[in-house]
Amino acid sequence: MLELNNLTQAGKFFLIISGELIALFIGISFLIGLLQEYIPPEKIRAVLTRQKKFVGNIIGAAFGALTPFCSCSTIPMLVGLLNGGAPFGAAMSFLIASPLLNPVILVMFLGLLGLKVTVIYGAITFVAAVLTGAIWERMGLADQYKQVVTRSSCCCCGEGAEETAAATEVSQTFEAKLKRAGEMAWSLFRQTFPYLILGAAIGAFIYGFIPEDWVAKVAGPDNPLAIPAAAIVGVPMYIRVETMLPISTVLLDKGMSMGAILALIIGGAGASIPEVIILSSIFRRKLVAAFVFTIILVAIVAGYLCEILL
Repeated sequence: MLELNNLTQAGKFFLIISGELIALFIGISFLIGLLQEYIPPEKIRAVLTRQKKFVGNIIGAAFGALTPFCSCSTIPMLVGLLNGGAPFGAAMSFLIASPLLNPVILVMFLGLLGLKVTVIYGAITFVAAVLTGAIWERMGLADQYKQVVTRSSCCCCGEGAEETAAATEVSQTFEAKLKRAGEMAWSLFRQTFPYLILGAAIGAFIYGFIPEDWVAKVAGPDNPLAIPAAAIVGVPMYIRVETMLPISTVLLDKGMSMGAILALIIGGAGASIPEVIILSSIFRRKLVAAFVFTIILVAIVAGYLCEILL
């Protein structure tokens, strides 16, 4: 009887969280697609090529925040920026921000984890993206780019995001822009849907069957190693933010610290193994190592800052 009751609770959680995620994702993706119709990547690239120093880093991070791509789909856009003459630091700020910080993720954060966590996450990831690009440029890492042209071999999302980013506008009428925004939202939803459902399913299982005491003991606020461990473990796990968010809500209720959750999200979404492999084809080893180290460091710092501020 207890197992049946747990299964019922898990099923209810799955249906509710899946519906919320699907509605949020489609709605916000459509709005972002419409925004990109008026501010396409080509315009941002042109702006970046005229910027210098810190301003370029801020714009690069902001550009990354407007692109709802997974980490692998970010790479072709990055190559286009670098080959198009964008400053190295600004392009690196884009690289860090794109998979971690966009309105789709922020709205999902807001709906599932609340305003305060959303603000902390958004502020930390944006500042980290800006500073990382500036520091890497100051360190002279620009020579670590191999000057190649590459296509994404992304394991998670086909070519829809890449095609959307590079699409040529045929018609400039408002109706045509609405149509393209809807097509982009639907394309991104089809690519992301399995990960949303997977996250909801895992979250439902944890909700119904994993004891709270066990989660609190392993990853609770009383474990000082929970945050760095979560940051390091996140990289090989390759957790998309869309997958991790529904799981996070359950883990939080079960006793996992919010700092460890943020570290896991940033580590998994920011420096996945597929992304590191693709980056190895366009970056030399020193820059690849700097990238992985930076993402893990940002994840750990974000985790501890979250624990302090909440």
